[in-house]
Amino acid sequence: MPDVTMPQLGETVADGTVSKWFKKVGDTVERGEPLFEVSTDKVDTEIPAQASGVLTAILVAEGETVDVGTTLAVIGSDGSTDASTGAATDDVGATVTSTPQVTSPRSTTTAKAPSPDGGASLSPVVRRLLAEHQLSASDVTGTGPQGRVTRDDVLAFVAHSAELPNGPTANGPLSPVVRRLLAEHHIDAATVTGTGAQGRVTRRDAETAIARGATGQTSRPSGDEVIPFTKIRRLTAEHMVRSKATSAHTLMVREVDYEQVDTVRRARGSAFKEKEGFALTYLPFVVLATLEALREFPHLNASVGDDELVVHHDLNLGVAVDLDGDGLVVPVMRHADDGDLVSMAARIRDLATRARTKRLTVDDMTGGTFTITNPGPFGTLLTGAVINQPQVAILSTDGVSRKPVVVTSLDGGESIAIHSVGLLALTFDHRAVDGAYAAKFLYRLAEILATRDWNADLVF
Repeated sequence: MPDVTMPQLGETVADGTVSKWFKKVGDTVERGEPLFEVSTDKVDTEIPAQASGVLTAILVAEGETVDVGTTLAVIGSDGSTDASTGAATDDVGATVTSTPQVTSPRSTTTAKAPSPDGGASLSPVVRRLLAEHQLSASDVTGTGPQGRVTRDDVLAFVAHSAELPNGPTANGPLSPVVRRLLAEHHIDAATVTGTGAQGRVTRRDAETAIARGATGQTSRPSGDEVIPFTKIRRLTAEHMVRSKATSAHTLMVREVDYEQVDTVRRARGSAFKEKEGFALTYLPFVVLATLEALREFPHLNASVGDDELVVHHDLNLGVAVDLDGDGLVVPVMRHADDGDLVSMAARIRDLATRARTKRLTVDDMTGGTFTITNPGPFGTLLTGAVINQPQVAILSTDGVSRKPVVVTSLDGGESIAIHSVGLLALTFDHRAVDGAYAAKFLYRLAEILATRDWNADLVF
């Protein structure tokens, strides 16, 4: 029977949190359909089933963090869920032993006694944590498969040793996420009913307690609704606060004439949509113009190091994607300047689709060197975005509208015409570049958008 294991979601990811199961024990599972959701510190990802059959056991509960490769569940054949008989018949009539149904998280009561190395080889994260706190694996009780010591086990042991507030409860150690949630909302862990293994308080338990207003503070008015932050909302908040505290944010704005772009969109937009299956928006035009301008002003495609500016020669462009109100993620297009207008539009759409269907990997979320955020479809006038650390700049593309503008003819004469006009807002880190450098970049970007032969770029 195939085991379901914690996948490797990125080169640097050593563990993940099972945030949601889409099936329960006894349900039929089809290969390729979403089976569970994994959360890391960068992305939430839906993991499809790798085999068809019946989910006969769930070994890791929602809210638990485990190492990559840990067995999470078992998928049996269609007839293997009859635990009362202990046997079932396979497709060719042979009798096979069934796997008993397990509806609770894995229990340490049936696990093998931990050996000095935790019952299995330790993950790099666990080894590093043990070394940092001058511990050996034998000091820590492992709750992983076969008594293996996990990252949460080490962190819980350290917290208990330091006698931190909201440390381990009588029902078991708390994960770092749970400890932080309880501390932020001033909740005593002893007042929370745990639904995890051996009564352990899980993240969902903590969020439920928060939603019920179990804060120990003055009660809120009865008309108030308490909505706990989702993981992605908490991470976004932490990242934004850290960015504002790190960078010398400066906002610079330039008006842009999009008439050259709009002429192409009006003339060829319908044919593009009929062939490609989606609309031709302003964003791919802005992206290509930005990439061209960044080649001329590379100090904006950079990050700040230790008293130094690290200029990146690869253009790995992050594009912010709104998850329909559930948060914001910034997937990355690596080597973004490889391709034309049509391929750029397709890449942007692919990133957005995979972000909203939770099919991004951790590697999709790392390595960005410059970011574009696009609130323009909602008609915004001006957006001062927060820099996506450790980058040094972020560009906001705001709404485009028809306005009267002064047009200069070749002989120097002036006239009034109606053009498509919008604002581009660049937030940059003043530690990295000065205002003149940023202004020249915006000037060049606006010039490319207004004068480039976009019709020649649109080949399909």
